[in-house]
Amino acid sequence: MERTFTAERAAHARVVAEAAGRRIGRPMAHPDDKIEYARLLKGQGFGYGEISAKTGIPKTSLHRYLQG
Repeated sequence: MERTFTAERAAHARVVAEAAGRRIGRPMAHPDDKIEYARLLKGQGFGYGEISAKTGIPKTSLHRYLQG
């Protein structure tokens, strides 16, 4: 029974947070503006190492963000 109450409280907290405009879940690792800047640099011909140095985003993450 306590599990049910806990689930209901958590669901209510999520609804209240969404109504207040707060983001639910894990925080973003890298802001969207940094990712867009990385895409711009990749389009200009920079390598992953250079982009990583300029943006602070690790190369492994850059591969994931820029693969598409």
